[in-house]
Amino acid sequence: MRMRKTIDELRREIDQLDERLIQLLNERASCALEIGKLKHELGLEVYQPDREAEVVKHVQACGRQAGGPLGAEAIARLFERIIDEARRIERATVLGGTLPDGNAGAEQAIKREDR
Repeated sequence: MRMRKTIDELRREIDQLDERLIQLLNERASCALEIGKLKHELGLEVYQPDREAEVVKHVQACGRQAGGPLGAEAIARLFERIIDEARRIERATVLGGTLPDGNAGAEQAIKREDR
């Protein structure tokens, strides 16, 4: 018979998963940074609602296919927040800031944009 994991074992597993998530989110943010630069060079708007809706629809479909405890609405909420942060990174590049080093110029650009 298989023994049930302890709370401490599960928490260590969550910590390891969080580390992987952070790595993946930073990779995604780096892509958003590059997209922000390209949008600026091409004269495109940062906010592209059709593309954002497409991303949310895609991840919801992936979530349904993968199964698991997260439903489509939960996945949509998570990715809407991820997309919000990606948009902030893109805007910071357009406004002359640099990321992801937490450069003061980028932080100031983000704060200006959020006002």
